[in-house]
Amino acid sequence: MPVTVTAKRALRSSKQKQDVNKIITARLETAIRVAKRDKKQKDIATAVSFTDRAAKKGLIHRNKASRIKSQLSKLTNQKTSKLKKKTTNKQKQK
Repeated sequence: MPVTVTAKRALRSSKQKQDVNKIITARLETAIRVAKRDKKQKDIATAVSFTDRAAKKGLIHRNKASRIKSQLSKLTNQKTSKLKKKTTNKQKQK
């Protein structure tokens, strides 16, 4: 336990920051999970936003944020490529 007044104040402050950081991290993980599951543009944009916020606060490294955003952008590319394949197959059948 801290002894000095300053150390006690620092402990209170760090506990408050820890609680906020846990909330932000949990929201980020949930947003990423939802985006990967549903593959909707809105969910992916939300996850990218949370990723940028977490990286800005220093909760995750900026390279990790970049890696997460890259994975999420691949999901949108897969979805659009599947749509293109379906439309091209229909055109070939005619």
